[in-house]
Amino acid sequence: MKHKYLKFLPTLALLLLAFSVFGQDGNAGINEATNKVRSYFQSGTNLMYAIGAIVGLIGAVKVFNKWNNGEPDTGKVAAAWFGSCVFLVVVATVLQSFFGV
Repeated sequence: MKHKYLKFLPTLALLLLAFSVFGQDGNAGINEATNKVRSYFQSGTNLMYAIGAIVGLIGAVKVFNKWNNGEPDTGKVAAAWFGSCVFLVVVATVLQSFFGV
């Protein structure tokens, strides 16, 4: 009795051979990935700074509106917005110095 999947055996062997021929060294792949991530890191840091600036402007407008309306929780809102901006800048700087990029 013939097995019904036996006809796919040559195709599977050819596929495995192709993968082994086109495979690369593990260290080379890791090094290439590391280089790509390092090349994107400065752009990501600049993006975080830009997001921090936009968040800071939005926060400044919201705090200004609360202050003009005389709302009592203006100090808490200002501290929260300022803290979020500082957090973004600190995280970007710490990551940059921690990974040595």
